[in-house]
Amino acid sequence: MTTPAPHLSRRACVLALLSAWAGAGARAQGTAWPNRPIRLLVPAPAGGASDMIARTFGESLRAGTGQAVVVDNKPGAGGILAVEAMLSAPRDGYTFVLSPNSLVTEAPHSYKFRFDVFKDLAPVAEVAKVALVLVVDPRLPIRSVAEMVGYIKARPGKTAYASYSQGSLSHIEGMQFNKAAGLDMEHAGYKGSPPALVDVMGGQVQFMFDGMGTSLPLIKGGKLRPLAVTSPARSPFLPDVPTLAELGYAGLTQTMGTGVWSTPDVPADIRDKLRAELLKAVASTAVREQLQALGMDTASPTQSLEAWRQALRRDHEHTGQVLRAIGDKS
Repeated sequence: MTTPAPHLSRRACVLALLSAWAGAGARAQGTAWPNRPIRLLVPAPAGGASDMIARTFGESLRAGTGQAVVVDNKPGAGGILAVEAMLSAPRDGYTFVLSPNSLVTEAPHSYKFRFDVFKDLAPVAEVAKVALVLVVDPRLPIRSVAEMVGYIKARPGKTAYASYSQGSLSHIEGMQFNKAAGLDMEHAGYKGSPPALVDVMGGQVQFMFDGMGTSLPLIKGGKLRPLAVTSPARSPFLPDVPTLAELGYAGLTQTMGTGVWSTPDVPADIRDKLRAELLKAVASTAVREQLQALGMDTASPTQSLEAWRQALRRDHEHTGQVLRAIGDKS
């Protein structure tokens, strides 16, 4: 038997090692996240505040990861349709939900979910904040909250308020205002802000608590009249509009958060990478300016994941207490 020359054996070993390294590199490159488009499910129609936020952060994610971000709108049912689409998708870290926090804090009190928002959803990052604004059709003879209350009381059973979804903060705020002001307005729930605002402007419903992002352009265009904002202080976008707290409705001070969720079984390292990309966008001046141009703002880039989890649980419990006090879950 002939023994191979030593130099040929060494060469063969080197080639084998190089081949192994190349194969390992190819495999790593093939499995690195993300290596294909990311899908963001949004429980709101195109043109709604959540849709605007999703597209803003989607562009930032595209720039940061090199992959396209597909915004998939699934409005209605308090976020159920968007979440169920995520739950039925492969758990490979390419499908997420971007939604108002009401998905966890308000909607479970108004809908029967087939999932547990605290067990079947994993918070990734809170990305944006927006106040609500109480708006009215400018053709109505109403220029203040006091005039609004008088108008409604003079027409018992003949006025209605819209919300962009049953079980949303928009709905809960309307219920609380009804109770606090001693009114009997009916509620009309919609699948998103755009169709609700069309009916406010058309006179089918009279009032609405809406996210600043969707109402602000219509306010500036004279198609809606703002009466009050729900933020703790006056909004820089509407500095002449009082807060509800200023008008004696301190219990109605609210700011709507928006975040991104995955399923708990998505690999933790993928969730960590996505969180890092999202927080980088939250801290970005460019993203902040884009949101502010829409009447919104970024969330805190320094908020820990555990702090957000605890805030969601507190708000969920607080909403339950509010609804029990009102005595109405419609």
